[in-house]
Amino acid sequence: MGRKSGITENQLHDLSDFESSPQYDDQEKTVLRLAVAMTRTPSTVEDQLYSALSHHFSEPQLVELSAIISWENARARLTALSPSPLKASPKATSAPCPNIQFLITDPSLTSSSTLH
Repeated sequence: MGRKSGITENQLHDLSDFESSPQYDDQEKTVLRLAVAMTRTPSTVEDQLYSALSHHFSEPQLVELSAIISWENARARLTALSPSPLKASPKATSAPCPNIQFLITDPSLTSSSTLH
């Protein structure tokens, strides 16, 4: 899915070390920080991260981004706990999943303070 939405091979390779990777810009790193924070248990988004996010995204965009990350976390956890037949089902593994890449690449969806 990532490749289809424009994520490069280098970005995929560097995903686990995105903080120090030159493959990601500031906005992408901020979104990835949110994904990491929301994936932890318990999930907490510190004020500093929220402030950084608000420089790139409007309040409705942050709600949508949080919902997408939450959806993916729930989907991944449900799949991990599902009986084997569900895991093996092509529908379970290839179901469309919301994609956050459009928030990173579509200038019309970012706040006016974001430079593209």
